Amino acid sequence: MADEVKLYGAGGSPFVCRVKIALKMKEIKYENIEEDMSNKSADLLKYNPVHKKVPVLVHNGNPIAESLVIVEYIDDVWKGVPILPQNAYEKAVARFWAKFVDDKCMPAAFKVFGSNGDKQVIAEACEQLQMLENELKVKGTKFFGGDNINLVDIAADFIAYWLGIIEEATEIKFFTKDKFPKLTEWADEFVKCEVVKETLPPRGNMVAFFKKRFGKA
Repeated sequence: MADEVKLYGAGGSPFVCRVKIALKMKEIKYENIEEDMSNKSADLLKYNPVHKKVPVLVHNGNPIAESLVIVEYIDDVWKGVPILPQNAYEKAVARFWAKFVDDKCMPAAFKVFGSNGDKQVIAEACEQLQMLENELKVKGTKFFGGDNINLVDIAADFIAYWLGIIEEATEIKFFTKDKFPKLTEWADEFVKCEVVKETLPPRGNMVAFFKKRFGKA
């Protein structure tokens, strides 16, 4: 019997995009269910009663919530291209950096745009991004996963794609090639990956969305 896989998501979400990249890497067929986050479906509320957010993956009737948890689940269930390293230590390191992106980098970056580009807030965001820059320097590889993308690259999809879009929408720029040569090079390579390119939302739509969100329209 074929697996029944459904993804409840919203097109412009970097968290949903993470899951789509993982599904694409494993070549898994799934039904994409687009949610209106201002009018959430009964299914979404049933499948994710704790956070009431997307993404939610429903596999043969079993719901899994939270993007990084879903990506790890996909890697556990379906063989094929590995998303996490096989070595226990390397796997722990990948989880550490993926969590760092979620807990430190994304909130710090969002705070910049919410603060209208406050210098102190920008300095704090750059401090977090510098940690990723340093990690890439130490690794000396194209991606956090080495020659191929892994959990950390997928977790950092926001930095690779959305960050530049919000900078364009708000005209606040701090993620530059001068400051972050390794990280900006990584971002360019990441968005060029076939599995990534095919899952990203159209740039123009996203710029318009964030212009409206940050009152620049």
